[in-house]
Amino acid sequence: MKVRASSNNLFQLTQLVAFNCYLLREDDGFTLIDTNMSGQAQAIMREANKLGLPIVRILLTHAHVDHVGSLDALHAALPHAQVAISDRDARFLTGDKSLDPSEPQVPLRGGYPVCTTKPALLLHEGDRIGSLEVIATPGHTPGHVAFLDTRDRTVIAGDAFQTQGGVAVSGTFELLFPLPALATWHKGLAQESARKLLALQPSLLAVGHGRMLSHPQAAMEHAIRVMEESLAKEERKRPRVA
Repeated sequence: MKVRASSNNLFQLTQLVAFNCYLLREDDGFTLIDTNMSGQAQAIMREANKLGLPIVRILLTHAHVDHVGSLDALHAALPHAQVAISDRDARFLTGDKSLDPSEPQVPLRGGYPVCTTKPALLLHEGDRIGSLEVIATPGHTPGHVAFLDTRDRTVIAGDAFQTQGGVAVSGTFELLFPLPALATWHKGLAQESARKLLALQPSLLAVGHGRMLSHPQAAMEHAIRVMEESLAKEERKRPRVA
């Protein structure tokens, strides 16, 4: 597992080149954001130990397998660490893949493993956990969230953006790394969420797949324009109902 520091507070942990989770330093220990794929619990805890702090909470951006894969193993090893996920995506952890009537009725995409861990905290827009503010960013999944570090305006965006294979909004097909696009539920909502994150004027963009990006606004704007063009092209191809 490769570790990269963006500051004294944020550490990116990468497995197999392109799969990230993050350790965020707080006054009481580390917040772990996402848990990577299965089999990574020991490596994550080992890196936290090297950095000198315990993991005291586990926040999940969404319920896809490469983000919750090591959740149960970490929860078993760290039973006192608070686990939190959005109220909406928490249902996926139980195997409930139903859509709400108010949501676009399009098929879910990507892998949603059943987890035995029951979150202690269900997250909503605007909640604060330590230094982080919860930002609702649906699209990649119905209950996807990002986190804003209010100390320095770092955005930990989960899969709302990717930088692996090119900076892209979730749902934009990047030939060099297409996995986020293939697992995106609703591209229109993903585009709205991307605009929402850009409006935060982040100082750093940290994503689930790819390198961290300092001063990311120009790259985010370009990615949003590319998605706009893609959505417009899809709309033109859609059959008109008389």
